[in-house]
Formats: sequence, C-alpha cells, structure tokens
Amino acid sequence: MEQIFCGAINQDNEKQIRHIRNSVFTYEQGVDPDIDFDGQDAIAIHTIIFVHNAAVATGRILKDGHIGRVAVLKPYRSFGLGTKVITALQEYASKNNYPRIYLGSQLHAEPFYTKLGFKRFGQQYTEANIEHISMQKYLAD
Repeated sequence: MEQIFCGAINQDNEKQIRHIRNSVFTYEQGVDPDIDFDGQDAIAIHTIIFVHNAAVATGRILKDGHIGRVAVLKPYRSFGLGTKVITALQEYASKNNYPRIYLGSQLHAEPFYTKLGFKRFGQQYTEANIEHISMQKYLAD
C-alpha cells in the first residue's frame, strides 16, 4: 500500500527524508552530505512516498521550479516510484502556476526524465563528481 505526502519539511518527516537521501546519495553515490543538504530544504516542497508506512522515495521542488534530490531506496527501484515522485512535484507546480519545472539529471537518468516529457538544455556539467545534464519541461501553453 502506497501513500504520497507532498508538503513542507517538518520534524516528523525530516528524519525520513534524510535517511533516504543519505542512503542513496551519501552511501551509494559518495556525495558529500554538505552538498546534498544545502540549506534549501526548509524553503522547498517535498514529496515522500511511503510503502507499508515506510518512507522509500523522496524529491523536492524549489519556488523557481527546480526539482532535485530525487531518490528511491535501492530495494524499491523499478516499481515506478521515481515517476510518482516527479508526478507529485509536477502536479504541485501546475496547481501553483509554475510556468516550467527543471532539474539537473544524472546522465544515466536522462532517459527516465525524457519519458516524463523533460527536454535537455545547456551543456553537460559535473556536480558532486557526477556528470549531469540540465532538463526542463514547460507546464503552461
């Protein structure tokens, strides 16, 4: 049974968000936690996916439409949870009249975001020793 939370970070969900992101970014990918936890979580809207009451996926959107910190715990990948994270953030953006959403995709994830309607823009770049490409999706006609 899945549940989707979309809202501000608070004392109840901060530990869950940190656990998912530490597991994926710090331990799996070797990202410095100071890069991941950049001080913007308090001003972001977060999505958390729960499976059987356990937090297993997360992502955030900033006021300018920047989506980031999308992470799914390893045992829960390939079940469409990443799509659900992006869909929830996109729905939030649409309801709040964001003209576009954008993100920095790790290169291996570019096909995932392309399937969700994002298009590549700009040059490839390195962040946290991982190659990325900027992608965007316009929400308004």
